[in-house]
Amino acid sequence: MKNDRPGSADEIQHHLELAMHWRGDLRFESGKEGRPTILMDGNSKDGPSPPETLISALAGCTAIDVVLILEKRRTKPTALEVTIRAERSEGKPRRVTKVHLAYRITGKGIERDQAERAIELAVTKYCTVRDSMDPEMPVLWSLELVED
Repeated sequence: MKNDRPGSADEIQHHLELAMHWRGDLRFESGKEGRPTILMDGNSKDGPSPPETLISALAGCTAIDVVLILEKRRTKPTALEVTIRAERSEGKPRRVTKVHLAYRITGKGIERDQAERAIELAVTKYCTVRDSMDPEMPVLWSLELVED
């Protein structure tokens, strides 16, 4: 059930506060005051669209956790890439309904079971972005491990 309604900013604690500015057409710039910003473009010309930004945030959040987990195991990656694929519904709104994250991790001495466990923990336990999304939406993942 959605709990969306008009309300006051005073009704919430300000853990995160950003500003968004319209830059013409369907382009919007967002970020913290005085910090680097991101540009979103509803036409996907000058920047990622909002749904592309959402799934990029999911991939970025999990990738950060994977790096941190592998570093704790003293197997720091030298490179990490994530290819993101997502399905969207046909109707309005065109929700993201399923995501696949393909991790390509390069490093020396990284064991497959450790990397797979790091990804599992990132997606299912530690990623704030994933936990902020619909829990019924499947997030699938795969791993390509490259020895450095």
